[in-house]
Amino acid sequence: AAIQAASTSINPARLACLERKAPTQFQPLEQVTKPNLKTEEAAYYLNRAPQTLRTWATRDGTGPIRPRRVGGLLAWSTSEVKALAGITA
Repeated sequence: AAIQAASTSINPARLACLERKAPTQFQPLEQVTKPNLKTEEAAYYLNRAPQTLRTWATRDGTGPIRPRRVGGLLAWSTSEVKALAGITA
């Protein structure tokens, strides 16, 4: 659903930014069965900003979990994200 401009004028660039930041719907972590998560998914489940996870990936040993690289993208182990989130398999 697009964000509608109120009767007051909203900068079109700001409106576009708000629309890009609209929350994505993710299924409950307990139901995720794929082996790896994208950075945005892992960040959502861990209640962190995606950039925080990217920082974990670039600094040795600063984060509680480390991603793998798959095709140049970060892939976060679903089982490790579940464990960190306190969800038992």
